[in-house]
Amino acid sequence: MTAELVRGQNHPLPGTRLEIRVSAAGPVVAGATLGDEEGRLRDPGWIAHPGSPRLPGLEVSGQAAADHRLAVDLDALPDGARRVSVLLALPPGAGGPRSFGALAAPLVAVTGPDGAEAVRYTVTGLGTESAVVAVELYLRQGVWKVRAVGQGYAGGLAALLEDQGLPREPAAAVEESAARMTARPAAVPPPRTGGTDPARHTAPAGSGAAPASPPPAPAARGTGAVDYRHPRRRTTAPPPPSAPPPAGPAAPSSAPGGVARPVAGDAAGWSMEERLYNQVWGMFEDLARTTAAYRGAVDFADSRMEQELDRMLSDPRTRMSAAADTAREEARARHARLVDQARAALDRDLAQLTAESEVVEPALPPAFARWDSPVWHAYEVPAETPMALRLGDLGLPEHGGLRIPMLIRLPLERGLWIDAGRGRSAASRMADARELRRLAGELAAAVAGRLLAVHPAGGLSVHVLDPAGAAAPALAPLVDSGALREPPATGPGGVVPVLEDLARHVDMVQMAVRGGAVGSLPPGADTAERLLIVHDFPYGFDDRAVTLLRYLTDEGPSAGVHLMMVADREDARGHGPVLDPLWRSLLRITPVPDDHLADPWVGHAWTYEPSLVPHGSRILSQVLEKAARARGRHGR
Repeated sequence: MTAELVRGQNHPLPGTRLEIRVSAAGPVVAGATLGDEEGRLRDPGWIAHPGSPRLPGLEVSGQAAADHRLAVDLDALPDGARRVSVLLALPPGAGGPRSFGALAAPLVAVTGPDGAEAVRYTVTGLGTESAVVAVELYLRQGVWKVRAVGQGYAGGLAALLEDQGLPREPAAAVEESAARMTARPAAVPPPRTGGTDPARHTAPAGSGAAPASPPPAPAARGTGAVDYRHPRRRTTAPPPPSAPPPAGPAAPSSAPGGVARPVAGDAAGWSMEERLYNQVWGMFEDLARTTAAYRGAVDFADSRMEQELDRMLSDPRTRMSAAADTAREEARARHARLVDQARAALDRDLAQLTAESEVVEPALPPAFARWDSPVWHAYEVPAETPMALRLGDLGLPEHGGLRIPMLIRLPLERGLWIDAGRGRSAASRMADARELRRLAGELAAAVAGRLLAVHPAGGLSVHVLDPAGAAAPALAPLVDSGALREPPATGPGGVVPVLEDLARHVDMVQMAVRGGAVGSLPPGADTAERLLIVHDFPYGFDDRAVTLLRYLTDEGPSAGVHLMMVADREDARGHGPVLDPLWRSLLRITPVPDDHLADPWVGHAWTYEPSLVPHGSRILSQVLEKAARARGRHGR
């Protein structure tokens, strides 16, 4: 499974022979530096860049490009090298962007010797920076790991190298050499084909992907309609140029109303599950870009009308004349035409995506489906864990009733925080505090139940900390079905023993991984994934419990221990800033609709709608009972 990192997270590497793939929205320079145990450069000879692309154990591209592949052999690095920093920089030139903030967020993926992708990181949050340390490979206690860094530098490559310990003059010389090599003209790469590129997809909100290009600007008069379509989303290969037209009457290619007839699972992928996953993400990208195009066109129309009206009002001798009145009406009419054109393009794309959603939604497997989907009534315990899980739905104000499933990859590399407090949305502000906590508990049960349902029998165990005992009604489906191996731990005294047991498990797994003896764990050791649900945090937590919780948050995912917190952040203010890193590392979801999730393509504030079990439905209990019986048959 691919681990999707956020800034600051680390992950063990699959080996010492690696390939690092870089995917960007435009040409970038890719390089790497070697560092000692403190991350410091010894001299310019420890820098691989287009002017000097090869070092022992390291090779980078000699040209600026949108896609790069860096070869790394950690066993062949020079003596004393304990760190490899992967650098990205914008090539000089007046024709290109001058900062990463003007481009889509680049993506870096680390693959093993077999080509299987182990880790990916989308470098988000950049603004005026023109150079960035994307990721670093580092040696810690004999184990090589990769860390998502995302540290940008507005001063360019020279400033980056200075920060790593290189004096100013050699740093400037390296930057000049790299610029000289990348100034050579390069061949334009062919367009991508074969559907959406799964290497470009990540979860929104803090975890996200990047667009292939900035939102398109409004077309100038006489240039034709603006193409708002996804620039990379192609589901079939184009015919050869010399292909003759088909004989006989053409098959209808569109549904009534001029909307192209969609097909479920027409994206790239080896399995139907992967094709549907890629198709959903393609729909999400399309929706983000077409909305950005619409908003950009409206902003352009507003700005243009404002400028025209300002010019008319600047001369007091003519501002009240009949000619000025006519000019104002013409300006407003031009504004209305531009807005109407943008809205027509948006409505066209929304109609296409709505038609696609109506076809895709019924075809989704249980892991991707809503709780009211008929697919749950035919549920069977799977033999393998799926590639992703549905957490809810996402939408924007312009979309009306169109919602896109929010899918996150499995296993969970980020914990979940179900916010039981009031958020920014009207639904959250108007809800009673007790009602919000009740709904937060129900959402926790629904997410945990879905996770249990999509794992093979015995593949996931759930542990619950409920010191206040307030979660009993919400967690009843988990308890009554026998899905929990042990009852929820209640009372302050039940918190630390559960946390200590999970911490020991993490320590044992990490030691086995470091020693290369994963297959030699003690007899009877439970190798299943584990989910810890913490309800009403921080009630019942002392300093020892908080320290253990932070340890599990940081180190647990690499050992298969994942966290779900049900809490109001305001309740934890008493612990001060010590818990801020914990909150930032978790993906926040809400029990009522709220627009708190932002995508890194264009920064839309998406409205998240939780995936709750319909009121009065027993589908969750029925699914959990079937999963519990399967676990019993397997003796787990």
